[in-house]
Amino acid sequence: MSGMQRELRNVVFVDGLRTPFGRAGSALGQVRADDLIVTCIRELLRRNPQLDPARIDDVSVAAATQIGDQGLTVGRVAALLAGLPKSVPGYSIDRMCAGAMTAVTTLSASIMAGAYDVAIAGGVEHMGRHPMGEGVDPNPRFLAERLVDPEALLMGKTAENLHDRFPQLTKQRCDAYAVGSQEKAAKAYANGLIQEDLVSVAARDAEGAWGLIDADELPRPGTSLEGLATLRTPFRPHGRVTAGNSSGLTDGATACLLAAEDVAREMGLTAKMRMVGFAFAGVEPEVMGVGPVPSTEKALQRTGLSIDEIDIFEINEAFAVQVLAFLDHFGIADDDPRVNPMGGAIALGHPLATSGIRLMNHLARQFALNPAARYGLTTMCIGLGMGGTVIWERMDATNAASAAA
Repeated sequence: MSGMQRELRNVVFVDGLRTPFGRAGSALGQVRADDLIVTCIRELLRRNPQLDPARIDDVSVAAATQIGDQGLTVGRVAALLAGLPKSVPGYSIDRMCAGAMTAVTTLSASIMAGAYDVAIAGGVEHMGRHPMGEGVDPNPRFLAERLVDPEALLMGKTAENLHDRFPQLTKQRCDAYAVGSQEKAAKAYANGLIQEDLVSVAARDAEGAWGLIDADELPRPGTSLEGLATLRTPFRPHGRVTAGNSSGLTDGATACLLAAEDVAREMGLTAKMRMVGFAFAGVEPEVMGVGPVPSTEKALQRTGLSIDEIDIFEINEAFAVQVLAFLDHFGIADDDPRVNPMGGAIALGHPLATSGIRLMNHLARQFALNPAARYGLTTMCIGLGMGGTVIWERMDATNAASAAA
């Protein structure tokens, strides 16, 4: 049987955006989860008028808690609600915190293989309406047969376990890192960088009055080491993990537009970065925060790159200790300016399944600001003991490199 020989195609990140992140149940408390993702999809289409919506091959939307208004195959629901042609299919995806990241990599693999030309990836998490773990029923064998440590199901305890495993990752280092995240986010806001990727959301407050939510609710710009030192440690007496050196519980949505590089060019879409490769890896569930280490090792090995060639690191700050575990492993300083230059989840929040695309938005923005940067990576730890890493290249970097050579 003679089959068609296909060449792998390059995938580009055309555009990405998100809603502001609200404190769980607060600013966005009265907005439905599916409406949050619809707002993102509509704004993507508005910002990219060259795109014929009928050309979108699929819509993949992630949620960690697939229930209620973020259940019912939310990718298809959101596509219909956003006014995409009924011919555009959609589906849901779940890889806990790496949901949006997995939506991006899954769609990208389809584009690379030539099955898709253009796709929309997204993530939504309304942690106010749907707390982490709502409706779950863990198999009793997990605990009875000790397949999984009981603490693996409580993310804060896995962070404390990471402190146990790496005693050099002290609470003081974590608090200092958290202060840095808040300062960088405040500076990025002051410079108007974060706002460029936000789409405002009309929302009712508790009294029923309408308003426009156009900024993240979580950042605490005046955070000090002295203030953080006084916070209680909810996961363990005399522990090291606090609300100040962890990401807050938040509501929000993210979305991005992906395309084959040649198709983007043909449509007149301006791409921001090109995917180089990606990898996911598993670790012991009770120390899930170390997951980005093996997933990054794997992604570097598969792409033939070394850690020294990465110019920008966007690491999801579920907990400061987990970021520091990654930095220590690769010999990167706690305050290296290449790491989360616009702050991270400790300041902005981490609505679980959305965060992968939030990291990509930040990386794309940094590529635009740093013409000398060529490679960047987005990486995160994932519940139940996993890590995910996607490596990206600035769009005109190859031309610049060949010109320099």
